[in-house]
Amino acid sequence: MKINTLQDQLHRPLRDLRISVTDRCNFRCQYCMPAEVFGPDYAFLPSDKILSFEEIERLVKIFVSLGVKKVRITGGEPLLRRDLPKLIERIHRIGGVEDIALTTNGTLLKKYANDLAKAGLSRVAVSLDSLDEDRFFEMNGHRGKVKTVLEGIEKAAEAGLQVKINMVVKKGKNEQDIVSMAEFFKDKQHILRFVEYMDVGNTNGWRLDDVVSKKEIVEQVHQFSPLNHVDPNYKGEVATRYQYQDDQGEIGVISSVTDSFCSTCTRARISAEGKLYTCLFATDGTDLRELLRTGEDDASIIECISDVWENRNDRYSDERNEQTMEKRKKSKIEMSHIGG
Repeated sequence: MKINTLQDQLHRPLRDLRISVTDRCNFRCQYCMPAEVFGPDYAFLPSDKILSFEEIERLVKIFVSLGVKKVRITGGEPLLRRDLPKLIERIHRIGGVEDIALTTNGTLLKKYANDLAKAGLSRVAVSLDSLDEDRFFEMNGHRGKVKTVLEGIEKAAEAGLQVKINMVVKKGKNEQDIVSMAEFFKDKQHILRFVEYMDVGNTNGWRLDDVVSKKEIVEQVHQFSPLNHVDPNYKGEVATRYQYQDDQGEIGVISSVTDSFCSTCTRARISAEGKLYTCLFATDGTDLRELLRTGEDDASIIECISDVWENRNDRYSDERNEQTMEKRKKSKIEMSHIGG
């Protein structure tokens, strides 16, 4: 397959593709899908508006021809999508795909971990914001239990998947759990990544005052067990890495608020309804579903994607200020459509 090397306006290549396979989730986390907005009457996308597995497979092949090497499946909660291991298997068969990952809340992971691993999944990132049942229950909208998620994590590890845990830290909610989470997953030898509370979407009521900074997080963990900063595994890695000085594992911090990593971002995102976005905080997307369903050939879709990427100049986290936040406040894509 001929690879066309694309670069955007800031000379960033296209290397990673994140695909949301559903806008539905069985949690109602306050920072993503608050229950007061995503209630019983919320109009989720009908199935005919969501990309089929065949359409996703075709798009992955096209993106690989443009330089993509890594694919991440997101949601909503992607394991709510029926027969998801079959999609993983389809993507795994595509030449040029070097890595397939999944982001999940972990509640269905125990059931599907073996099938996902057999299908070709490489890695899984599991969201878990506290080990305290009451705090976790409050943060996820009274929908899930810590025990279920931990069972999913261990099942995934047993199946041979690399496991990372993502903890969104919000001031006044769960910052008291930073050290207990670090201690627990250090003992388990799983990489824990702390995520600064971000202004994604339009519904989470984000305030800068609610952010616990990377500096504060690292200081707390360092007091528990001393850390050394280490180099990224690859250019564009989103988490800043820290290794425990006793060589017993590492942590990461994803810090798009206080320490932007826009300059190395190589990620394109496809929403559940088939729109291409070039930033997690994007306002506008390009409709690829329409091109797929109106008979456009691959060359035309490649031309469209290339045009979007080559004109990309997104650097929202670098520019985050009152003006940019006000401009995007009413129109940012929701996290439930685009994934993390």
